[in-house]
Amino acid sequence: MSQPNDADHMETLDRDLKRFGSLESAAIYSSRPLIGVGLSLVFIGLAALFAGLSPVGSESGLFVIIAAGLGAYMALNIGANDVANNMGPAVGAKALSMAGAIAIAAICESAGALLAGGDVVSTISKGIIDPAGLSETRTFIWAMMAALLSAALWVNLATWVGAPVSTTHSVVGGVMGAGIAAAGIGAVNWPTMGAIAASWVISPVLGGIIAAAVLAFIKWKIIYVEDKIAAARRWVPVLIGLMSAAFGAYLALKGLKKIVHVDMGTALLIGAVLGTVVAALSRPLIHRQAEGLENRNKSLKVLFRLPLVLSAALLSFAHGANDVANAVGPLAAIVHAQQAGDFAAKVSIPLWVMVIGALGISFGLVFFGPKLIRMVGGQITKLNPMRAYCVALSAATTVIVASWLGLPVSSTHIAVGGVFGVGFFREWHAERRVRRLSGSRPNARPLPREERKRRKLVRRSHFLTIIAAWVITVPAAAMMSAVCFYFLAKMLG
Repeated sequence: MSQPNDADHMETLDRDLKRFGSLESAAIYSSRPLIGVGLSLVFIGLAALFAGLSPVGSESGLFVIIAAGLGAYMALNIGANDVANNMGPAVGAKALSMAGAIAIAAICESAGALLAGGDVVSTISKGIIDPAGLSETRTFIWAMMAALLSAALWVNLATWVGAPVSTTHSVVGGVMGAGIAAAGIGAVNWPTMGAIAASWVISPVLGGIIAAAVLAFIKWKIIYVEDKIAAARRWVPVLIGLMSAAFGAYLALKGLKKIVHVDMGTALLIGAVLGTVVAALSRPLIHRQAEGLENRNKSLKVLFRLPLVLSAALLSFAHGANDVANAVGPLAAIVHAQQAGDFAAKVSIPLWVMVIGALGISFGLVFFGPKLIRMVGGQITKLNPMRAYCVALSAATTVIVASWLGLPVSSTHIAVGGVFGVGFFREWHAERRVRRLSGSRPNARPLPREERKRRKLVRRSHFLTIIAAWVITVPAAAMMSAVCFYFLAKMLG
């Protein structure tokens, strides 16, 4: 019998090493979610420990320590769910890689929270609950803790299902549920709740209409003309200026409130000046980028990538400035109540509380954000840089219009509504072209129903899941909050 030679030994060794390598890769891939969960628990524990070791925690005791952990948990969920709405379109359009999007969002979210985050927040969110119903300090603290916990649990569940939901509405539902559990159904300010419910419809519809209108303009003025590149040289700087104007006014209204108060007229003036300047500066850049490009639609995508990246960064900055209060507002209220022995309509947010919120949003994005970024960016409808630009522009513009009209809107609903608006407009436009072609051919047969369904450009399953999650967010968070309130009152009372 022949003995195996060295070559056989090496071949066997290579096969074994390959198997071990495959097993190692599979183990790393399968343990990735566990790593995120483990690091998140470490962050929550460190936030609670930091609160306990701080002068406030040492004076105020267990309530502040528990609330700091809940605030950190809520911030992680905001990063996992809410930030996807800003970065999803840019990633889906391949203007940014997933790693680049996460890095930009983490930096801009943290900068927005720490530099421009509101230093004063409403403790009973947007006047939902009558403060007289929560007259006892301990009852108020339990209500805020229940609101934080229920909102975080609901956003966590929605992220796991793959539905982008409004963290603002989750907190609203949490406060309402805890208020009802503590003081009865009469404590709820129902006109305010009615306005919030109306925003479920207003936010996505307005965002979708604006996004679809911008896409229609781009098709009309740039895509469906004979010389696409010449049209792009003329109109892309205008669109960049319009985007800059929208973001200038948006950031002046929402992102600078910590530094200086800006009214609507001043914000629009700031936006108009900034838009005019940026449009003038971008014109030579667009001309240089357009040199040598072929006269086809694919070439146009190059010209929209930089504006799309900048818009995603600005949206993240503004989001950090505004939505960090969803995580740390109730925590700041608990800290104030413990220190002062009572509660106020508005309280200041301590710096250490803002740091917990900013870091939590960034860590949540890094650990759990990619799932919803992929869903928003590519699984609702196919996006390219031009379509994603329309979504970003509609997000900033809709917030400005809503602020002018005094309507409470959700940034999540606006951004996802913009994606739906772009997708449904493409469906309508494609069907219109098919009908036009069919009309020019009298003997042409209409497409079968199954084929028409297959050609839909918006995935109906995602659409229905997201709409259902939006509708039940407030009642679901409210019911969970009521249960949490009773549990906390029994355990800590």
